[in-house]
Amino acid sequence: MLSPVLFFNLVLGIIAGFQYFAQAYVMTQGGPLNATLFYALYLYLNAFKFLKMGYAAALAWILFLIIIVVTIWQVRLARRWVYYEFE
Repeated sequence: MLSPVLFFNLVLGIIAGFQYFAQAYVMTQGGPLNATLFYALYLYLNAFKFLKMGYAAALAWILFLIIIVVTIWQVRLARRWVYYEFE
C-alpha cells in the first residue's frame, strides 16, 4: 500500500534534482571554473546577470520538456511495481 506514496516521492525528488539551484547559487555562484554550474543556475545567470531573456526562456522550455519526458518514462516503468487498490 506504500508503493503509490513511494512513487510520488520518487517523481518529486527527481524533478527537484533537475531544479537544483539555491545551494549552488548561495555558496559558490557557479564555483571555481564553473564546477557547480547546474542547469538551473546557468538558466538564472543567463536571464538576470547577462540579460539574455530569450535564451533563458528557451533553456526553461528545454528543462520543462526534459522533466516531462523523464516523468512520463517513470510513470511507464512504475506500472510494473506500483500497486493501486482499485485496479
